[in-house]
Amino acid sequence: MAFRTTLRLWLVVFGLALAQPAFAAGDRLAEALALPIASNLAGARDAPLFAWVENRAGVRNIWTASRGQAARRLTAFEEDDGEALYDLAFSHDGTLLAFVRGGDEEFPDAESPANTAAATIAPEQQLFVIPVEGGPAEVVGKGHSPIFSPDGRRLAFTRRGEIWLWSPGSEARRIARVRGNVERLAWTPDGSRLLFAEDRGEHGFVALLDADGGSLRYLDPGLGRSIEPVLSPDGTRVAFIRSVAPPPAAAPDSGPYWSLRVVDLATGAGRILWSAPAGAGARYSGTRSRNLFWSRDGLILFPWERTGWLHVYAIDAEQGGEPRPLTRGAFEVETFLLDQGRSLLLYSANADHIDRRAVWSRPLRGGAPARLGDGDDMHFLPTLAAGETAAIETGTSSPAHPVLLRADGVVPLGPVPAATGFAAPEAVRFRAADGVEVHGQLFRARGGGRRPALVFIHGGPRRQMLLGFHPSGYYSRTYVMNQHLAALGYHVLAVNYRGGTGYGHAFREAAGTGRDGASEYRDVLAAGQWLAARADVDPDRIGAWGGSWGGYLTALALARDSDLFAAGIDLHGVHSLLRAVPNSLSPEAQQRARQLQWESSPLGAIDRWRSPVLLIHGDDDRNVDFSQSLLLARELTARAIPYRELVLPNERHSFFRHESWLRSLRATEAFLDQTLMRREPLQ
Repeated sequence: MAFRTTLRLWLVVFGLALAQPAFAAGDRLAEALALPIASNLAGARDAPLFAWVENRAGVRNIWTASRGQAARRLTAFEEDDGEALYDLAFSHDGTLLAFVRGGDEEFPDAESPANTAAATIAPEQQLFVIPVEGGPAEVVGKGHSPIFSPDGRRLAFTRRGEIWLWSPGSEARRIARVRGNVERLAWTPDGSRLLFAEDRGEHGFVALLDADGGSLRYLDPGLGRSIEPVLSPDGTRVAFIRSVAPPPAAAPDSGPYWSLRVVDLATGAGRILWSAPAGAGARYSGTRSRNLFWSRDGLILFPWERTGWLHVYAIDAEQGGEPRPLTRGAFEVETFLLDQGRSLLLYSANADHIDRRAVWSRPLRGGAPARLGDGDDMHFLPTLAAGETAAIETGTSSPAHPVLLRADGVVPLGPVPAATGFAAPEAVRFRAADGVEVHGQLFRARGGGRRPALVFIHGGPRRQMLLGFHPSGYYSRTYVMNQHLAALGYHVLAVNYRGGTGYGHAFREAAGTGRDGASEYRDVLAAGQWLAARADVDPDRIGAWGGSWGGYLTALALARDSDLFAAGIDLHGVHSLLRAVPNSLSPEAQQRARQLQWESSPLGAIDRWRSPVLLIHGDDDRNVDFSQSLLLARELTARAIPYRELVLPNERHSFFRHESWLRSLRATEAFLDQTLMRREPLQ
């Protein structure tokens, strides 16, 4: 691996020579937060060409690279303006790249645009097309989810239930409007029609639209959500998943609640290819990417939890029968896809280590899986381009960056960023009071003696923290903060509580979580107690911090156990879990459900809350309403419970601007320095 090491050193030097934001020398937090983070990796079908978005201290740009050529920047944005870049899509030949700038990638059809930089006129979401070999980007219009036709002459995209077409040199035109949101937009192989899933809330359909807008038809509509449509290689049939939501009181092993269906496009006839049997896997659960593929030789690939772990299965598209597992073991597949020849499975999973990720491949018709890449660096989101496989790589000191996974080793596609002074967190395990085994990562404090300590609580809750940088920009920044806190002298334990991913169905779907009893808090409490029992921890100086669902659990920790948790940082947390209950429950059951929601809420235990807290929230949050923090602040004030606040006007849930992250984490450091490091009372 000498070649890899030499190339890495050159790329690090090259990367440091690029434009860097200004900050004071020795400002370790600012330096680490300013490191570039790669995302939205995309590949061209017929050219060995990849593109990705780099976020360097809030300045987002698109980079591109191909085999044997140095990475180059395709766009030239220069400000931390909070305008996201996403939805990268190549034409098949790699000559054009479509992308979206502005809006919110998580909520692309939101009516009011994101304006996190407080511009006097809010920037609109815009779709662009840019020549890969150079030249200005052309504005296509407002929209997202672009996809080029097979011949590259047309671009389809969607916005707020509409489907649009654009061709170079012409204006985009709307060809359809539907009631729901358009998802998984795809061209038929001959370029004559568009396939998509339409999400209408509690139900959804799969639809086929003529590319000239002449006709629209729904394929085998039914009671449930029809999702993940995929065309057969010859374009004559469509397969999709139909799922229904189990009733609230349904037994965990009841069902089936989902099936695979196939529609013949010539006749419109639909049939059930396979239904999930009752028992394990009777409820549908998908990966973090596409979840249905049709192989060259007639196999349909899909995810299933029959063994209690999320794995990839194959079934014959003609005969059906018993699905055959393509992955096996006590691990979860996070994403998967077929290679361009549709005969090889590629997947990312925690097969080698439960708290890591690697990319694997295996033939569909036999053969053992082979890992692509080696060492302790982690690999996510395999992406294809003309026979090449790329992935996002992270490590102990390196945030997300793109690499090629080749038979002769791992080759970086661009500069490899690296933080200084980071130490590898340690994998730890402990048990909650009810016997559930919990995994975590311990960031050891620098310095001797009994140190203050923190429990870091991730959001989601469908997440898993890892032994290194996370590929998510949000959790990349919290990882930086945990490393920074350890350098300041805090022990930090990142807890992967029940309800999260990575540890199997039973752990993810544990009984009584959230509104049904907050059983995941037992794991947070156990983490605090595990720290308190250590000889190198001062048990009187233990705190908690986290965002979103992690903010909720931080608030719950302070409300229920201020004797253990002496301070907390609550980023955009949920404080009241009260919401409407299903009308399929009896009036008595509805009342019990509402009472349980209240008892599971931080407000349900606020009369026991004594510890100080820092509340951080953006007031344009679309995931957790800003009113949740307003509500808590009023209740804390009424009880004279000390708190500090940092409000970010116009900011969204994940903080679109680098400045917002830096302000929030600096405020966190200052608050902890006062409350845990020096234990000064808040005035």
